[in-house]
Amino acid sequence: MKVVPQKVSLEDRVMILEQMILIRIFEDHTAKQYQQRNVGGFCHLYNGQEAIACALKYCSSEHDKAISTYRIHGFMLVYGTDPKYVMAELLGRKHGVSKGKGGSMHMFNRSANFFGGHGIVGATGPLGTGLAFSNQYQGLDGVSFTCCGDGAMNQGQIYESFNMAKIWNLPVVYIIENNKYGMGTAISRVSSSEDLYIRGRSFEIPGYEVNGMDVLEIINYVTAARKYCLKNGPIILEMKTNRYKGHSVSDPAKYRSKEEVDYIKNNFDCIEGLKSNILAEDPSREEELLGITKRVKKIVQEAVDFALSDELPGEEELFTDIYLSS
Repeated sequence: MKVVPQKVSLEDRVMILEQMILIRIFEDHTAKQYQQRNVGGFCHLYNGQEAIACALKYCSSEHDKAISTYRIHGFMLVYGTDPKYVMAELLGRKHGVSKGKGGSMHMFNRSANFFGGHGIVGATGPLGTGLAFSNQYQGLDGVSFTCCGDGAMNQGQIYESFNMAKIWNLPVVYIIENNKYGMGTAISRVSSSEDLYIRGRSFEIPGYEVNGMDVLEIINYVTAARKYCLKNGPIILEMKTNRYKGHSVSDPAKYRSKEEVDYIKNNFDCIEGLKSNILAEDPSREEELLGITKRVKKIVQEAVDFALSDELPGEEELFTDIYLSS
């Protein structure tokens, strides 16, 4: 696979920066709502990993599909879902994207070809492979961006998916979001090799390691991978990234030092990195970038206010979206 630097215009970089800032601020407010016991169930935040979702959406075309794990609030936002309805879902309200019944881990935007978050570790492997089969079967010029975490790479269904994808040369780009900690265990303690991009070699699936904290590098690799897999079949991209919070909001992350997280934030943060890139090209944009943060804070606060004032689902919703088999 040949990776060619992509020409991402200054305007597009500013747009991507705004998306990443939206995710970061939205997740900070989500954490506050969880602490105030307004969010029920599990809740996994995307702080630190924003560049991946934004790059995938930027590189997507009409028939591309995407599917992700339970760390999905950022994907929902970048795939065009109104923040009000994402926050309403988190708070279990009537106008949430899943009618208040899916919560943090089960949100979808079918109209934008985002096939949602899934709570089962490794579940996206077979589901995302199926999305690629659908595109191939229908003769659509699109790929499946199938995301999973580093923890999922020790699950058997991932390798069954790799095998099937290669047998049929399905147009699927497997995205491994390696934030170095599966639940509360460092990857070094559970994997014989920390190079996850090589896990497809026995299936003759090529893999590449990508700096998941650099949105422009991700765009370069995703663009190349998309072109490759439309012609040649499956490919793996391992995004080396970092999450700033615990595995879920209830996880105090005592297995990591504050110094470790601060070092990453101060030296590799995806938002600050893109800001520096933009200002290096056009220093006059500094005031505009400050304005983005102010505007986004207002949008997210309005989303919180909407969700808090929204109704709870009616009792009749207990009997909808239920499927029976005989």
